Formats: sequence, structure tokens, C-alpha cells
Amino acid sequence: MLKRLTTGLYWFLALEFALGAVTKYWPGDTFVSSAYSVKFVDWGYPSWMRFVVGALEGAAAVLLVIPDKRTRFVGATTLVLVLTGAVTTHIVNHDPAVESWAAPTHFVIMGVIALANWPADWRDLLRSPTPSQTDHHVQPTN
Repeated sequence: MLKRLTTGLYWFLALEFALGAVTKYWPGDTFVSSAYSVKFVDWGYPSWMRFVVGALEGAAAVLLVIPDKRTRFVGATTLVLVLTGAVTTHIVNHDPAVESWAAPTHFVIMGVIALANWPADWRDLLRSPTPSQTDHHVQPTN
């Protein structure tokens, strides 16, 4: 039951960030907010920076749904970095809390997910995957 709940949470968050990535590429206003091409310039960034943020959000969303602790760690850590920039941007630009509550909320959630998937050794991120402990394939002995 808990595994299904956490899998559902990963999928929900991935869909949120995938939608966020799409809105960064959308040329005009979206149903979520005004055009990000305008918002990024208003915040002091070049308009093309929204494509970088959108690509990072989209890639991280894919990594979150892959059922592997390493990919989920990398996805969540990527989003922590992106959301650090988002939270800082909202603070520096004095954006109203009603418009900027999502960034700090998701920052905390992604931080918890990154910690939950923290590798025992950083070199585990570079090693090829090994069968998980849940695989119960018994090798025949001769």
C-alpha cells in the first residue's frame, strides 16, 4: 500500500513539473499564469532562460518516475537546484506570496525526496545498476 502511495506521489509530482516545463516553452499566456517569456525578462533574466529551466524541469520529471533510487535522487536534486533559483527570484523580486507559494513548497518536497533517495555512497551514482533486493531470481547451481 505504501509503495503504491509513494509511486503515485512521484507520478503526481512528475506530471506537475512536466506541465511546468511545457508552460516554459509555451509562447503566450497559459492557463496557469502569464507568458513566461515576459516573466523571465521582468525578473531580470534573458527570455531564453525559460527554455533552460523548462528542459531541466522536464528531464527531472522523467527521472522522478523511473523506479530507481539513483535516478530519483538525481531528478529531485536537479529540481532542488532549479527551485533554489525560483525561490530566490521570488524573494528578490518581492513577488506576492499568493503568486509564489508553489516554489518554496515544492522546494521542501524535493528536498525530502532527495534525502529519502540519498545514495549510501556517491560513487553509487556512477556505477551500473545492480538487481535490486526485491528481485528474487534464484540462479540454478550445478
